[in-house]
Amino acid sequence: MESSKSNRVYSITDTSKVNITDIEWKKLLPADVFEIAREKGTERPFTGKYNAHKEVGTYYCAACGNPLFASNGKFESSCGWPSFFEPITKGSIIYAPDNKYGMERTEVMCGRCKAHLGHVFEDGPPPTGLRYCINSVILDFTKAKDAAEKFNKEK
Repeated sequence: MESSKSNRVYSITDTSKVNITDIEWKKLLPADVFEIAREKGTERPFTGKYNAHKEVGTYYCAACGNPLFASNGKFESSCGWPSFFEPITKGSIIYAPDNKYGMERTEVMCGRCKAHLGHVFEDGPPPTGLRYCINSVILDFTKAKDAAEKFNKEK
């Protein structure tokens, strides 16, 4: 997991909330992750490493390691960003209204560290009808077998 190096808050097993200042985040995160996570940036469409990704495993918050999405909840939406129809658990994502740029949208953030992930729209496939449109930069991915081994080591 790329973002876990030298990041003291990164853990795929710790569920405690992370509440640190943006100054502290800036020291812990690579510049591109900080821009998305803390400054609510967006990567250009069709440029993210997970847009067309099809491996089986789990997607984690690149800022704190919180499990966000399972690969079986990912689908091809052709929007230019990785898209999922449901989070891995209800608590893994939190929501906030986003009315910037003259649009009414719902921002999605990590339920553990409040990192900006992207937005959710009501034009997704069954069973939820939702499309979580997420920046690749804020995601880490671990293949199913690797994730189980890492989880057991951290316990």
